[in-house]
This record gives sequence, C-alpha cells and structure tokens, in this order.
Amino acid sequence: MSSRWMSALLCAFWIAGLAGCGSSSSGAKHPAYVTIPSTNQVLGFNIDEKSGRLSPIAGSPYSTGPSPLVAVIHPSRKFLYVANSQENDISLFTIGTSGALTEVMPRIKAGIAPLAMAIDTNGSFLYAANESSGSISAYAIDSGSGALTPVARSPFPTPSPVAVRVSPSGKFLYVANSDENSISIFAIKAGELSEISGSRISAGPGPSSIAIDPDGHFLYTTNVTSTTIFAFKINPTTGALSYTSPAVFRAGTSPISATIDPSGKFLYAVNAISNNISAYTINARTGVLTTVSGSPFGTGSQPIFAAMDTSGSYLFVGNESSKNLYGYKIDSSSGKLSGTSQGLTSTVTAPTSMAISQ
Repeated sequence: MSSRWMSALLCAFWIAGLAGCGSSSSGAKHPAYVTIPSTNQVLGFNIDEKSGRLSPIAGSPYSTGPSPLVAVIHPSRKFLYVANSQENDISLFTIGTSGALTEVMPRIKAGIAPLAMAIDTNGSFLYAANESSGSISAYAIDSGSGALTPVARSPFPTPSPVAVRVSPSGKFLYVANSDENSISIFAIKAGELSEISGSRISAGPGPSSIAIDPDGHFLYTTNVTSTTIFAFKINPTTGALSYTSPAVFRAGTSPISATIDPSGKFLYAVNAISNNISAYTINARTGVLTTVSGSPFGTGSQPIFAAMDTSGSYLFVGNESSKNLYGYKIDSSSGKLSGTSQGLTSTVTAPTSMAISQ
C-alpha cells in the first residue's frame, strides 16, 4: 500500500471539520512524549505549532523501565521523568536540543505502582502517587542535573492515590484517592507534605484525575465509575476546598481524565466508555461549567487521557483500544473542537499518557 494512498485513507476516515490533508505549511516545533507500557517505551514527537502536526523525533522510540505509565516534563524543558509502574521507580531522561532523550542511570526508587506524577511550577519538587503502597513520594530536583533526592519524611501516606496536582502557587498538593472517593489536601513546605485541616473531602465515585485552572481558583475531578465531574473552589490562603454551586456536572460514560486550556476558559474531559470528549466553558467568577455547543466530540476507542499544547490551540487525546492519538484544533472563542490537518497518529500499541513541553 503506498504512503500516498494511506494518507488519503486517513483523511477520509477523520471526522468532519478537518483543515485539510497534505498541507505543506509548518511552524515552530516543540517536543511531546507518549508512554507505551506494553513495549516499555516512550515515543517522541515534535508538534508543529501552526498545524498541530506530529512528526517523530529522531531516535524515537526510547526504552524505559518496565510498564511506563506516565511522563512529566520539567519546566526548564531539560528533563523528562517517567514512572515505571512494574519496577516501582522513576527514570530520568535529559532532553536534547532536537527533543531526543538520553536516560540517566540509576533509576530512583518510588513506592509500589507509581502511576501519576506532578512537578511544581518552579521545578523544585516532584511528587509521585504510589497507588498500591498508598503513599506520595516527594523528591527535590537538582536544577542542573535533574537528579531526584527524596525529601525528609517521604513517602507520605494517603489512600489509593491515582492523580496528583500542585497548585499554581506551589503551596498545596491535591491528591485523588480512588478507593476512598476523596481528595487529600497537603500543604507544601520545603517539599515536605503535611495534610491540612478539612482534608479529605468527598469527590464523587472513583475520582480519576485532577485539573486546576491557571489562576488556582477552581479544582475539578473526573469520576471514572460514573458520569460526573465534581467542581470545587480553592481557598488561596489555606488550600481548603469547598463545593461550587452547583458542584456536580454531567459528563459522558466513565470520564477518566480532564485538562484545562492555558487561558482557563475551557475544560475538556475524555469519556473512556462513551468514546467522546465533554467540553465546557468555565465561569471565571463561580467556576460553574457550561457545556460547549456541539459537545460531546467523538474520539477513537477508549480514550484515556487528554493533553493540551502550550498555546492552547490544540488538544491531543490518547485512545487505548484503537492505539492512536487524535489531534483537535480548539476554537479560542467557543471552545469547540475540530480535526487538525493531520487527524490521527498511530502509536501501534496502547498509549497511557502524553507530556507536552511548555
């Protein structure tokens, strides 16, 4: 089968609203990395800022430890961290000027089954959620080498953590506890965690992800065992959470992951069973969600994550069963989604996360 014929087939397959196939226009590029647990690898892509097109980075794919589930990029764009869930450790990669990765050994020990990570905005600390050992591992990051050093008293207990997010202020860490249906709230001091008064707060059935708006006013969590999203107001002084009014919003079936665009105007939740994306506008004063016209938007089979590019122009969704990435163009006024000039990119086997350089 010729590459030209395949390209035409993919264009025909892609959803309505494409900007067009085979465009030669291009813009500046920045790297993105996709974890592939079944092959113990990370795929590297460059994202074209003008078209949203993904192109492989030279040397990709890159080997990791066993079953890499999630990756995060340091704010300096110099380092990539990958949590290896079967080896219970974290890989450090340096990022070259082309986006190519080089692993720095040895790997750093984590708890049992690390499956989520977060870095504070200053790039000083990394936190890893260890689901099976019920803890958060905390590390100081060396700004020169990227090396991780466990902070005092790490790890910190919390039940069945599956998602972590640092507040934009860097003062608080929020953790979704799937078995307890709650969110733990920790104050951060020199990287150490201390659970605050009022933690833990009920977050609906099966909280699976956490999204915080760029100004740190509101927090949202998807409930993977239902069809709902819970919304909270954040107290900027104490970090405590209180429910918005209303606090519960309808999504598709099994919303598993959510992300917010850099402007803080839109929230997107991927629904793993109904195979679509629920899109919302965020009320800047109340945090209340309103469904975007045309939502939900179709995806591939079993979408499990959504990742936003730096500009907020493109949204990428990883589809576990169809083993690919879908790219969407975001309408900056309405929040509506349409296909990019590329449409979809095969990952050969199931992807589990995507980290995009900021």
